[in-house]
Amino acid sequence: MTKNFDLVVIGTGSAASTVAFRCRSAGWQVAVIDSRPFGGTCALRGCDPKKILVGAAEVIDWNRRMKGKGVDTTQVRIDWPELMRFKRSFTEPVPKHKKQSFEKAGIATFHGRARFVGPTTVRVGDEVLEGRHVVVATGARPASLNIPGEEYLVKSDRFLELDQLPSRIVFIGGGYIAFEFAHVAVRAGADVTILHRGSRPLAQFDPDLVDRLVERTRALGVDVQLGTKAVGVEKRGERFTVHAEMETETRAYEAAMVVHAAGRVPEIDDLDLGAAGVQYEDRQGVKINGYLQSVSNPAVYAAGDAAASGGAPLTPVAGYEGLIVADNLLQGNHRQPEYLAVPSVVFTIPPLSTVGLQEKTAREQGRQFDSKLLDTSSWYSSRRVGEEWSGAKVLVEQDSGRILGAHLLGPQADEMINMFALAIRLGMRAAELKEVLFAYPTHASEIQYML
Repeated sequence: MTKNFDLVVIGTGSAASTVAFRCRSAGWQVAVIDSRPFGGTCALRGCDPKKILVGAAEVIDWNRRMKGKGVDTTQVRIDWPELMRFKRSFTEPVPKHKKQSFEKAGIATFHGRARFVGPTTVRVGDEVLEGRHVVVATGARPASLNIPGEEYLVKSDRFLELDQLPSRIVFIGGGYIAFEFAHVAVRAGADVTILHRGSRPLAQFDPDLVDRLVERTRALGVDVQLGTKAVGVEKRGERFTVHAEMETETRAYEAAMVVHAAGRVPEIDDLDLGAAGVQYEDRQGVKINGYLQSVSNPAVYAAGDAAASGGAPLTPVAGYEGLIVADNLLQGNHRQPEYLAVPSVVFTIPPLSTVGLQEKTAREQGRQFDSKLLDTSSWYSSRRVGEEWSGAKVLVEQDSGRILGAHLLGPQADEMINMFALAIRLGMRAAELKEVLFAYPTHASEIQYML
């Protein structure tokens, strides 16, 4: 028997939830579907639980940096099983609470893998749901590496559920997951290696500050190998060997665990989008127009990591796109997303952050601008916490004086980048931001010296 709805939403993460609740509050009959526990990647398998582990690692790092500066550093360590129990106190209640919130709002919930069987018809197990509209907001999954032994790789969600931390870990890839998890694991006592096939990791961030972060990471004891392509994984008993190619040689890396950290792609491969006439690209997502509407099936919209939009694969962007989709569904297509000044952070210790244009992009756009790379490790905010690796770079347009981009590495860089995001969003000139009287002594009070 087919069940009819105004809207069927595939996914229960940030984008999906925003669409579902907004349309339901307007009186629509709404259904949500998820094959995993309700709540989405960020709350269960990504941002939130990761930041809890980072918080513990920050305590260890702060303690070590303050050695010889008035702090007894002999007793502090990470108890991994206890840290996992603390993490689960946040994540375990989410699916139940999320499902209850949907049902309290009058949203029908379905658990299982969704597959299109018509333009707006979806099958979930034995259930068939038909909507006037369907929103695809299924998030992302680790990309296939197509190497022998790929089945032995641990994905990020499993890493976040480890009851015990392995003694020797190899990360394949050099993105957010590799650096964030490596900074946690090495401070928890593991031996860690990062294998990255390119010459520079973290391509979304300023290369000069990435170089400093790599230096900082290596100083922690992490073996960061660049220009190193993993070509296979072998399992022997409980141990693994990662075979990797460099320019002139092949190397083998031993590990107790190998973690997939080589990028993510939209999780749309088994939705049978073709049955709905929905065009898509495996690595980009559902092909959409400026209103986040499928270019080939106007009854279908997509948001978040599942959409081939211009937005970065970030939780705030997903929620924002969900809002755009909901407004266009309810009032007709009239809103298009604006991705100006979306900040992004790698939650290493210290964090690396970015917003706006990088130098290379600004030059390609023909912008005339001033920028300077600052070593801020001797500044008060870094010295007082013993941080030896920190820096900043701000791009200011010559004619207008407006801030084009900001890139920060150091204590509180994850918070300070929001100041620059606001300034860029509002079109502020550097001189105007420089005149702001920030509380002192704070990290933000040093912004004036970066401009």
